[in-house]
Amino acid sequence: MPASPAAAPVGVRPAWSWGLAPALLVCLAAPAFFVARIPWLGWAFLAAGLLAALLVERADAASRAVTPDDPDLRRPSLVRDLSLIAVGLLIVSAIPLAAELDNLAFVRFGAALGGAVVVPYAISRWVYRDRAIGFPWRGGGRWTAFQWTWLAVVLVLGWLILPFYFITSGVYQNWPVVDTPDLIARLFVGVGAVGIWDELFFICTCFALLRRHFPFWQANLLQMVVFVSFLWELGYQAWGPLLTIPFALLMGWIFMKTRSLAYVVSVHLLFDAVVFLVLVHAHNPGALDWLFPL
Repeated sequence: MPASPAAAPVGVRPAWSWGLAPALLVCLAAPAFFVARIPWLGWAFLAAGLLAALLVERADAASRAVTPDDPDLRRPSLVRDLSLIAVGLLIVSAIPLAAELDNLAFVRFGAALGGAVVVPYAISRWVYRDRAIGFPWRGGGRWTAFQWTWLAVVLVLGWLILPFYFITSGVYQNWPVVDTPDLIARLFVGVGAVGIWDELFFICTCFALLRRHFPFWQANLLQMVVFVSFLWELGYQAWGPLLTIPFALLMGWIFMKTRSLAYVVSVHLLFDAVVFLVLVHAHNPGALDWLFPL
């Protein structure tokens, strides 16, 4: 997929740095919160990660012996950027992520997931004043033929893989039974809204912040840990990580190449459209047999 001509270049990062340790600690808070579901362990990872980041940053500054007019003073702060990820994780971890479709669940999810995007953005823009988080909607302009083709490929892959995963593993039962028009409509809205949020938080926030400090492959692996952990508690369990790990990595790669939030959201929503149809099919045997033979 060709890179967007408007994509902002990222400076060359060292292949390895001590900053990886605090970044990994902060990202490991996600499996502690969402997989192990041990809040105090997540808090400990976040605290240790931020403390380690502070020590690394101070040691780096001391070794460079920066002066007030040194350009190194304008380098992104690892402590600040990791603190933004930590704030988002703390907000999301404040609610249970089990899929529910009642009015209270919609309000709870809306407040927590919305806050996890808005609060770090607001801190970055108006407290840190570094505008480290952005949401580049169009990226580099018109989509290429390859990008349009990839959207069709996503639908085919979803149709081939998702029914087998959800039905044979039984994980469709992690979502409420949807057997009325109202519940089906709520499921459609919920699946789509969470899919959009995934890209706003995991890619435009976590991945973008990590890219300020690490090479692409390292930042992508780190955001994948957070992304997949969230999806686990949301319901993508059993052998779901075999699907969600490559999916999370692919989303980071697509965003790196296109710098287009519109495109990554389109890819995600097409995949989630199949998820929605599979869940309706699984909870209503016979309703969509013409679409899914399984």
